[in-house]
Amino acid sequence: MATELLWRVSRDRCLMVGLIGLMSVWFGGCASEPPKSSGATMTPEQVRSHADKGFDKLKQEEQHRTVSPAGAH
Repeated sequence: MATELLWRVSRDRCLMVGLIGLMSVWFGGCASEPPKSSGATMTPEQVRSHADKGFDKLKQEEQHRTVSPAGAH
């Protein structure tokens, strides 16, 4: 009889913990903001512009390396 009571109490406790966990996940998921679109889709013009800026920066760095003395690095 005592073992049956202990089994029933532990079963009820497990159910309560499971329900509380499920509810907290459910409420936490509903409370968070939906992801906003970050504008990750870029137009070909934007891609070209970013690439041009990157290449210009690389060209400037190359020019600075060739102008600076070899022993400076």
